[in-house]
Amino acid sequence: MEKTTLGFALCGSFCTFSKAIKEMEHLALEKYDIVPIMSDIAYSTDTRFGNAEDIRNKIVGICKKDIIHSIKTAEPIGPKKMCDILAVVPCTGNTLGKIANGVTDTPVTMAVKSQLRIGAPVVLALASNDALGASAQNLGKLLNTKNIYFVPLSQDDPIKKPNSLVAHFELLEKTLKAALDGKQLQPVFA
Repeated sequence: MEKTTLGFALCGSFCTFSKAIKEMEHLALEKYDIVPIMSDIAYSTDTRFGNAEDIRNKIVGICKKDIIHSIKTAEPIGPKKMCDILAVVPCTGNTLGKIANGVTDTPVTMAVKSQLRIGAPVVLALASNDALGASAQNLGKLLNTKNIYFVPLSQDDPIKKPNSLVAHFELLEKTLKAALDGKQLQPVFA
């Protein structure tokens, strides 16, 4: 059986990288050939959640491919049909806003634009502290955009962070399968 080619793009929600990479590992063991993509910030920034070089090395080890980390190398993703499906895991509020408004100034937003250009599915696993605040309009717009699918999400801490929404990363594979069939899982959990 042929593997599904998954573009797996990471943005700078560094606190969710361990969950994202865990899902990447799981999918690589399943039926997915993974093309890794990283935003400039995700690719180059050392944080309290990890050293950028160590994270890159882990991703290359999982995917057995070089990471796409420039706009130039992300642009052919759609026209060359490099991916059956693309997932942005994690998708920050910043990236969400750029996608919603057609801004393509990072490798990740270019990959999304390129994938949508050929009518192929894009899955977003949101991790944003302002998803129910300033980013809510972008979330609403993309929930109603053709070929954009969301990993189900909910508030991670309604008391201390009332505007924050985070995807249920463990539902990524189920979301990918549904998106490949043109279906959206229930996007928002109460």
